[in-house]
Amino acid sequence: MRMVLFILAAGMVIGLSVWAYQENYRTQAMIGETERLQREIGVSRARLAVLKAEWAYLNRPDRLRDLTEINYNDMQLLPLRPDQFGRIEQVAFPSKDAPITFENAVEVSSEEAKP
Repeated sequence: MRMVLFILAAGMVIGLSVWAYQENYRTQAMIGETERLQREIGVSRARLAVLKAEWAYLNRPDRLRDLTEINYNDMQLLPLRPDQFGRIEQVAFPSKDAPITFENAVEVSSEEAKP
């Protein structure tokens, strides 16, 4: 009986050690994946910062003003003025009770056409 208990205990120790090694390898793989993702996030953030800086550089008001002056003959762009904007009270929104209508609506049916 003792021999069976020793063999059973040794089998349990071996089984648990195999399980522990598998968990250790899985944990190491997850740590590596996490580190890779962190590096990727860092690279993406750096790239985003560069893109934001480039966007700010390209959208400088003096540069845009010069571009509109240079390309006036081709594009007919004019500088923006405050009097070109309207107020929200001037927008004609449809009333909430008005029915929604569709122009040139096409009726669709799932039934097969009968001859």
